[in-house]
Amino acid sequence: MIRRGNALKRTAGVVMALGLVATACSSSSDGDADANTGDSVAVEAPVDTEVVESTQSEGGTLAAVQAAGTLECGGNDTLPGFGIIDSDGAFSGFDIDFCKVIAAAVLGDSEAINVTPLVAAQRFPTLQSGEIDVLIRNTTWTASRDGAEQANFLRTTFYDGQGFMVRSDSGIASLEDAANTTICVLQGTTTLLNLNAVLGDRGIPFTPLEFESNDELQPAFVAEQCEVWTSDASQLASFAATLDIDTTVLPDIISKEPLGPVVADGDTEWAQVVNWAVMAAIQAEEFGITSANIDSFADSEDSGIRRFLGLPIEDDDGNSVVAEVGLGLPTDFATNIISQVGNYGEIFERNLAPLGLERGPNALWTEGGLMYVPPFR
Repeated sequence: MIRRGNALKRTAGVVMALGLVATACSSSSDGDADANTGDSVAVEAPVDTEVVESTQSEGGTLAAVQAAGTLECGGNDTLPGFGIIDSDGAFSGFDIDFCKVIAAAVLGDSEAINVTPLVAAQRFPTLQSGEIDVLIRNTTWTASRDGAEQANFLRTTFYDGQGFMVRSDSGIASLEDAANTTICVLQGTTTLLNLNAVLGDRGIPFTPLEFESNDELQPAFVAEQCEVWTSDASQLASFAATLDIDTTVLPDIISKEPLGPVVADGDTEWAQVVNWAVMAAIQAEEFGITSANIDSFADSEDSGIRRFLGLPIEDDDGNSVVAEVGLGLPTDFATNIISQVGNYGEIFERNLAPLGLERGPNALWTEGGLMYVPPFR
């Protein structure tokens, strides 16, 4: 039920013509806010099932994206390694590359994306409004968000955890040493809730200094308005690489932060498309298929690889056929992803390895990590 700015207008016309009354979807408070992380939440109005069904009957989000020729992706523009505007004025980063993965799968063109930069509080309202087709912006999957934000969280692309960064000369070596300090944190995030909960449970007094965006928080930390900066550990590593001061990330990790794409509730087809596009990048790494060597697999005798790449295979009757997985995607969607964007490992190495981030839990399952996807058959 995305692109609802346009799709719902079309739907409204159909609904009015039929004499039906539809109730508009409303957004809840904000993106990463208190109401989205386990605390109580007030939802002003439920999703109207008639609108959802009517929109899906018109073709849903997949058809709308294909008709528009552009994927609308909500992202970040201030987080090095994940989402940032580079020196050429273009968006780049790990999350941005997964926007490109979806565009390559759906449109055959990884560059057919439009990225809308969002601060934390804008994420879910923008997704709910239909202004974006998919949200890929370091957004943690939680039970309350899944249940209350009209959001459908999909395959995790990065397993993270909340950490703490200090100046190397601060004398702070552990979280307990941070007692009675001022801690910089983004407002409207799970980070702030985790901070209050965990430090409160441990009896560690502190003063939060809240900011709307990292553009405001970073200079405050550099100016020593706070002694500690807390965020996802990957974000801290990203910003540490850009600072002109010596910093240390403390060993304390206080949360689980699974990050990945999010789509609006109500469109199963679109959720499946996004999911399998992301998982294709992971499976490609498991197969050992990269953007550099993909052409060499054209003559592969491995039926699983041939099926995955949309190459002809022999059926039970000895006929040469191209397998159709029934997702509404071109049979060669995985080939488009790999050749235009690369596999998961390439995306990680290109964007995150330069920041000093190691694969850890984001390694393939065959290498002790959590990256494991269902069969492509």
